[in-house]
Amino acid sequence: MSEFLMPSLGADMEAGTLVEWLVKPGTAVKRGDIIAVVETQKGAIEIEVFQEGTLERLLVETGATVPVGTPLALIHEAGVAGAGPSPVEAAQPGPPLPAIREMAAAPLTPPPAIVPGASALGRVFASPAARRLASLKGIDLSRIKGSGPAGAVLLADVEAAQPTGARAEAQPQAASSIAQMRSAIAAAMARSKREIPHYYLSHVTDAGAALAWVAHVNAERSPEQRLLLGALFVKATALAVGHFPEFNGFFMDQTFRPSSPVHVGFAVTIRGGGLVAPAIHDANTLPLDQLMAGMRDLVGRVRSGRFRSSEIADPTITVSSLGERGVETLFGVIYPPQVAIVGFGKVIERPWIHDGAIMPRPVVTMTLAADHRVSDGHRGALLLCEIERLLQQPESL
Repeated sequence: MSEFLMPSLGADMEAGTLVEWLVKPGTAVKRGDIIAVVETQKGAIEIEVFQEGTLERLLVETGATVPVGTPLALIHEAGVAGAGPSPVEAAQPGPPLPAIREMAAAPLTPPPAIVPGASALGRVFASPAARRLASLKGIDLSRIKGSGPAGAVLLADVEAAQPTGARAEAQPQAASSIAQMRSAIAAAMARSKREIPHYYLSHVTDAGAALAWVAHVNAERSPEQRLLLGALFVKATALAVGHFPEFNGFFMDQTFRPSSPVHVGFAVTIRGGGLVAPAIHDANTLPLDQLMAGMRDLVGRVRSGRFRSSEIADPTITVSSLGERGVETLFGVIYPPQVAIVGFGKVIERPWIHDGAIMPRPVVTMTLAADHRVSDGHRGALLLCEIERLLQQPESL
């Protein structure tokens, strides 16, 4: 028997509120299944399970706020000898977990992102995206007639709804939600600047080859299939840290732990305010088209309030770009326990020596903020130069 725990979704997270169970006891689960929704200061996050087996018991009731690491449910793992309780354990049950009580099976059924059915506890069933948007718009979910299965409130229902007389009371709640996110970001960044000895580097590179290649590839494509330059930035960074592993991993317990997988955190602004950088898993191995599709999917889900626990917890390095906002250079703050963040600014034209002549060329400023406990400026400079080299050969990405 294994425990399904309240996950840590960032260095700034100490507790989370269980919003919904998406499965009921007796349900078979496998790695990657979304089985619960947890509300954090970053919003409602879908929680995945990483074991395969059968959900045995729910241990925490919806609406409860519990610390990170608290067992939320028990899972009888498939194919594990002795997965059930041993005779000794059965004869000598341990004391009950504090502040946790076993729950009766809740009347919950799939689909995974929506919990349909009547609420025995007086709750309004709604998708995470609908719940978050309602909070931001100051809309009382209980006043909306849901169009989902068994009356569940969907994102479209909230988008079509207008704030009612309760708006005056609900708006402060939405403002409070955004304030909580700002507070969480501030706490994480304050910790970063307090504990991590940052150093910063910047390097300007010719973006002409990358832009020309993207234009060539996109020439015969429909808009929804086109590549963006940002995908090349992410892929080049992911490949480059393969040669410089000291920039890819986590610093925990006074020790750097490099990561073999490269999960690039991709900074995305949240509708209504705030910022998250969920992971694009194994970004170094994804073909560019697949990487681009993943980025589009991630942006869409983040802005509708639907992202997953593994996407929040897994980034091993972050890439941020403010080029679309017109900023030429950005210097990021490392998100602990990561040890580096790479930034890209706006592509601009500048006089540049190209093929022995001075001419206008599109250039972009790359930056690196890195942890001096793990790396130094010499290695950081080599990393930026490797990213530059890769961007000059976009067809190889």
